[in-house]
Order: sequence, then structure tokens, then C-alpha cells
Amino acid sequence: MTWAGYDDAGPSTGARLLAAGLRPRLAPKTGARSAREVAALLDGAVGAIVSTDPFDAGVFASAPELRVIARVGVGTDSIDLGAATAAGVVVTVTPGANNETAADHAVALILASVRRLVEHDAAVRRGEWPRGGPLTPWDLFGATVGLVGYGAIGKAVGKRLAGFGVRLLVADPAVAAVPGATVVDLPELLRRAQVVSLHAPLTVGTRALIGPEELALMRRDAILVNTARGGLVDELALARALAAGSIRAAALDVFSDEPAVPDALLAGPNVTMTPHIGGLSERSIERMTALATDSVLRVLDGDPDPATVANPAVLDGGRAAA
Repeated sequence: MTWAGYDDAGPSTGARLLAAGLRPRLAPKTGARSAREVAALLDGAVGAIVSTDPFDAGVFASAPELRVIARVGVGTDSIDLGAATAAGVVVTVTPGANNETAADHAVALILASVRRLVEHDAAVRRGEWPRGGPLTPWDLFGATVGLVGYGAIGKAVGKRLAGFGVRLLVADPAVAAVPGATVVDLPELLRRAQVVSLHAPLTVGTRALIGPEELALMRRDAILVNTARGGLVDELALARALAAGSIRAAALDVFSDEPAVPDALLAGPNVTMTPHIGGLSERSIERMTALATDSVLRVLDGDPDPATVANPAVLDGGRAAA
């Protein structure tokens, strides 16, 4: 178990594994971890309940007994799904278990940036009382907000923002119309939105989706919010844009090389940062770890839930189905 919040004695988690004759082995991920280190943790393991650990072909080659990886969350960009399928390892995710939590966090970061909460907190702690002047906050009401990606989390964010009286733009190639919003292409969204919130998956096509050219399209009073995947943003280009004042601020829950954060972003007073906790709450962790545990047991019993399987081709054969 590399998921840091896994309860190895909980009735919906570890106790179920023990009842099935499995022995939980905890190795929580609290920092960067290499594929070689992951491989060393898998000695004799038939299943893994994981965080954002890297799984490549070498890991699978070194773990011949592994049959299932249950990712706590929905992102699989750290797992080579092709290599997993070739090795006959089922990769599962926990769809829907933290959508509302992630949407709450996205809106919280938007509000924190617009109202400049981090800057004001720091000022008060310094003994200052800046009511106005350079740290005067901005308004969300009446602002134009652009959502890049309109899957389950994007929709939940849009639903919340409706109560703030914003003008909502959506850019998603899979979406043709959204009630109460205007669907536009990404360049138009970037040119018009005062808040740009990212909700797209990380794929080959979306890596560095927001780079120097895209940042150059954004308004000088724009705020970029990323609660999706760090790889969507060219972080050094973002740091340059913030330092130059070509965009107003950023709020980031995810980074390209977690837990490392570029020094240029750390130095920016107009950057609000959280440690990839957007989808985490007491309730969402309970739901996700219970679902991940269920996935492990179902795969090992030969009855995986197709709705949770990230590499469905593996179900046609291989050792996971043996």
C-alpha cells in the first residue's frame, strides 16, 4: 500500500484484505519515488493500492506475481498502461469517488486567488493591516470564468460557479453545448476569461497545454487555476508570465514533478499553492480507499468491475484473469 491514508485495519479496507487471506504491507508515498524503488516494494505482492507511484515495464518485469494495481484516484499518467496490459496486470481507478471534493477545492482556490487570501494572511502575520492599496482584492461576481475540460469535475465546478453570477466559458473538444455557458475553442477562452480553471486529463495531446503561446493570449488580469494535472502547464513559462505581470496570479494544486515545486513559483507572492489535495477529504479518502480495496478483491476473485478498469484490453487474458 503506497497510499498514505490507507487504513490497514479499517472495516472497509485492511480488515477485508485480512479476511481474504491477504497481508497488507504499508509503504506510504510521502515524497518522490523512483520506479526502481517501487519495484523493490512489490516483492511477492499480488496487488498494490497506490498513490502516484511510477509503474513502468521494468516494474512489471520485476513483479511476476502482481495481478492488480488499484489507483486511489483517477489519474493513471504515472502508470504505463500498455506495459501493464502486456504483463496481464489490471489497473483500476476510483471513478466518481472524489469529484465533488475536487470541485470544492477548485472553487476554493479561485476564491482564495480572487480575494488574495494568502497575501493578506501573510500581511497580517507581519503586523500589517492593508485594507486597500496594492493588495486590494478582486471580484468573482460578474467575472468571466473559463473551464478547460468539462468532464465530471468540470461540470461540478460549473454548477458551483453558477451561484456566483459569473459568465461561464467552456473549452472541451468533446462538448458541443453547455446550458448556461458558452462553448468556445481554447484560444478564445484564454483571450476572454479572467479566471482559467483546468480540468483536462493529462495525455500526450494535453501535455504542456498551457505554454508560452497560450499564456501570451491571456488577459493581464487573468488568474490560472490548475487542480487537474501539473503536466498540463509549462511551469517555467507560467513563472515568467507571473513575474512579468502578463497575467495576474495563479493557484496550483498540482505540479509536474511532485513533490518538487520550481523555485520560480515558490518565490511568487501571487501564487497560491496546495500539495495535490484537491480530491482529498475525510469522506473522499474513505470512499476511494474502500473502492480500491474492493477492486483488488474483485480482480483477485476473477470478477473485476469493468467500470473501474483503466486498461480494459487486459480483461481478454493474461495472468490477472488466471
